[in-house]
Amino acid sequence: MPSVAEASVSLETLSASFPLTIPVPTPVTHPSLISAKDLHREEDLLRNPLSFRQWWAAINTTREAQNALIKLEPALDTSPETAALLGPLASPVARQSLQRLTYLYEAALVNFAGSFKLWKSYLQMRMSYVLGKQITKRRGGGRKRLPDIKDALEEEQEDLEQWEGGLDGVVGWEEWKSLVAAFERALMWLPKLPRLWLMYLSIFNHPNCPAVLSHSHARRTYDRALRTLPPSLHHRIWVRYLLWAEARGGFTTVAVYRRYLAIDPSITERYTAILLSPSNPAPRPLEAAKLLLLLSRMAARGEYESPEGKSPYQLLGEWLDVVEAHAEDVGLDVEEADRDTAAKDKEGGADSAQQPQLGDGTLVRLAGPPTAAAGADGQPASAYDADEDPNNTRKLNIEAIVRKDGLAVYKDQAGRLWTGLATYWIKRGEFERAKETFETGLASVLTIRDFTQIFDAYAEFSESVVSALMEELADPDAEDEEFDAKETEEELDGKMREFEALMDRRPFLVNDVLLRRNPNDVQEWEKRVALWGQDDDKVAETYTAALSTVAPRKASPNFHRLYINFAKFYEEGGTAGEAEADLASARKVLEKATKVNFRNVEDLAEIWCEWAEMEVRHENYDDAIRVMQRATAVPKNTKVNYHDHALPVQIRLFKSLKLWSFYVDLEESLGTVESTKAVYDKILELRIANAQIIVNYAAFLEENKYFEESFKVYERGVELFTFPVSFEIWNIYLSKFVKRYGGTKLERARDLFEQALDKCPPKSCKPIFLMYAQLEEEHGLAKRAMAIYDRATQAVENEDKFEMFTIYIAKAGASYGLTATRPIYERALDTLPDRQTAKMCLRFAALERKLGEIDRARAIYAHAAQFCDPRTHAEFWAEWHAFEIDTGSEDTFREMLRIKRSVQAQFNTEASYLAAQTLATRGGDSAGAGEAEAPLDPMAAAERQAGPAFVAAKQQPQRRAEDEGDSDDEGGDQEPQPSPAGKTAAAGNADEIHISDEEEDL
Repeated sequence: MPSVAEASVSLETLSASFPLTIPVPTPVTHPSLISAKDLHREEDLLRNPLSFRQWWAAINTTREAQNALIKLEPALDTSPETAALLGPLASPVARQSLQRLTYLYEAALVNFAGSFKLWKSYLQMRMSYVLGKQITKRRGGGRKRLPDIKDALEEEQEDLEQWEGGLDGVVGWEEWKSLVAAFERALMWLPKLPRLWLMYLSIFNHPNCPAVLSHSHARRTYDRALRTLPPSLHHRIWVRYLLWAEARGGFTTVAVYRRYLAIDPSITERYTAILLSPSNPAPRPLEAAKLLLLLSRMAARGEYESPEGKSPYQLLGEWLDVVEAHAEDVGLDVEEADRDTAAKDKEGGADSAQQPQLGDGTLVRLAGPPTAAAGADGQPASAYDADEDPNNTRKLNIEAIVRKDGLAVYKDQAGRLWTGLATYWIKRGEFERAKETFETGLASVLTIRDFTQIFDAYAEFSESVVSALMEELADPDAEDEEFDAKETEEELDGKMREFEALMDRRPFLVNDVLLRRNPNDVQEWEKRVALWGQDDDKVAETYTAALSTVAPRKASPNFHRLYINFAKFYEEGGTAGEAEADLASARKVLEKATKVNFRNVEDLAEIWCEWAEMEVRHENYDDAIRVMQRATAVPKNTKVNYHDHALPVQIRLFKSLKLWSFYVDLEESLGTVESTKAVYDKILELRIANAQIIVNYAAFLEENKYFEESFKVYERGVELFTFPVSFEIWNIYLSKFVKRYGGTKLERARDLFEQALDKCPPKSCKPIFLMYAQLEEEHGLAKRAMAIYDRATQAVENEDKFEMFTIYIAKAGASYGLTATRPIYERALDTLPDRQTAKMCLRFAALERKLGEIDRARAIYAHAAQFCDPRTHAEFWAEWHAFEIDTGSEDTFREMLRIKRSVQAQFNTEASYLAAQTLATRGGDSAGAGEAEAPLDPMAAAERQAGPAFVAAKQQPQRRAEDEGDSDDEGGDQEPQPSPAGKTAAAGNADEIHISDEEEDL
């Protein structure tokens, strides 16, 4: 292992080779720079010293030759450590190449000192020998021409130069100094070119750059670049300057960023992140907090827009995060915060005091804090605030800032702000102040979300305090002489009680939040009453507070229930019923309720009804009647619109049907017949009665044997109401009248029925016609009854006509015989719709068959066939088929089949076919199974397989003419032999009538 002396000698030996370029090497000082091959080049340059092309060609030729020599140089015999220290200049050939190229460039610059191309090439060559080989990065896409500083910093961070190798800053110090001197000479000649400045500044980011150059000299160079270049090019320098300052860290970063933020605050957020970075050895949380507070206030005023798209509240939230994390470094303690708050309140009071005025009305400021002068736009400039100055070391009054900039502005984020403020006090160890903050927050928030956030944090804080005290008791510190176990146990008991009380208060606190958000929420007041349980004092206090707080016109539904429940509370002797009933207090509550202008009249009516019910429950019947009399007092002006909400409900109360209904029920139960009739009459006089009131009034009179008066009430009802409401009244009226008088007052009954039918719509007249006809059947004439049935068949709706005709036919048959029903059937066939005509035809045909009129029955079947699709009305065709089998002949049967085929062809549309198939499917599979079992001839099977293009006939026509012709030719002795196809057809025709030969001969 080498000694320290050997290492020192080795360093001196390595450093002895430098500098290589100072003084500038020439053939006089370094004869090896020119060989015999270079004489021709030197002569050309001497002959043409002002030819840039000659110099440029000579430089390129020499550079290529030297690069080739370096590549052909054999491996060095030096150690890897030495090669790493010397970098590109580790070999003698490389050092000689540097000197030769430096000689040529310096000679060329003597003649072309203002050439940017020559200086750039020269400096790049020098950098390649000192800094090493530059790593070229491939970049996809283009770059913005003038990007924002934020984007520019990110792009420049990715594009910072990197090198492989490089000369060590200690060994090659002289060469590094020579390179810097070359840049200084270039900038002396070309000071306004930013590319040279950027190349110069890039060497300070090299990891081997000597500290003398990469720190103070670099900072001064950046400053000179900003002073030299025009302002339009400063953004190119500032990007490198800021990245260099971030790499250096410490106060350098702070100083550089402060300078830049004075002209462009858009990267303040990046700066605050640097100040609070975990890698920062000296974080500055106070400065970061003040910057974030300043950004939040500027964003709230519209003077700042975050490059990250953050809102003013998000910036304030970041400020609060910094305050929570660095509570001791950022904020004032309790005493200082209270003094600062008191001083600001005093200043605010003095500032708002009345000031003397000039004649023109302007204020003359005689005292108080200085005000800000007006800005260039005429608006007053913002006054100086130490809380926004990052250079001011005064700490922040966190509580005042949270209240002013947070809670007063962002009311919907109160939970986060109160929790952050309490966390700040907890971090400072001010537990009592934190508890006070939590309590204040719980008493001021308006949403359940904010309440939950604060309450959870409060509970977690209380639990952590209890846990800390328990750990302290379990593991006491032996070195703590002031530790008192008894005192700690007492403190722990107190904290446990506080924690339990907090948990018990949670329902009340939630209810407080909801009532603060909407003090007119009746349901929440009811929940508040329920929370107090059997605490009568608190319940009464809650009811009183609710009734004094809720605005009647803004209250949620059932506000009147608060008064009713409060009165019941006094009536029942408290929630548990243990106290005596206090009817006087209950009456006072209800009396007060009757003067409240509720939103709906029905609410006030229910108050009066509940008051009367309370008196009834306590058997104060006279008082109940008096209460209802007060409630139903009719004013002089009765022309009041019940639905006019602009009028108070007390004025519209007398038209409340609910109130009058309760009053009349009370009179029926407790009063006399006359008093009840008076109430009913008053209801009818006010024209607020409904059909149920009419029916109840008439029923009451009927129960008390006032039959004629009850009928008068019905008549008043049918005059008040129109159909369909009056139908129910007529129905009851007529039934009651018929039941009462029967046939004794027949003409009067007929008049009533005619009046009922006069304006009765077709939809409702059927029951009245039936009742009318029944009256005539039982007490009048059959002829009049038939006439009524006949009118009914014309007056009722189409849906009821079939049933009406059925009843008419039945009654006519019973009274005049079956033959008298024929005209009725014929008119029914002309009147009924198609879907009901077929059904009526079947009944008509059955009647004619019963009377022996076969031809008339067949004609009826033929008439009904046009309405019956064989696929959907199979029962009709089956009945006609049976009829022909029983009573018909071969010709009539064939005519029936012909009609069936024509009707089937008439209905043979695709839509009707699909409908028939659907109905057939719904009808069940039994019929389909029966048809599937029937044998089919080949043609019928093919037709069925072909689909719905046409309807195949189910019958095969018999070749009767041919058969008859054959029998005539043979003399009738030989019977024709049916073909196999004929046998199949005969077997497959289920509708065929088999006629014997004897019948044919006839």
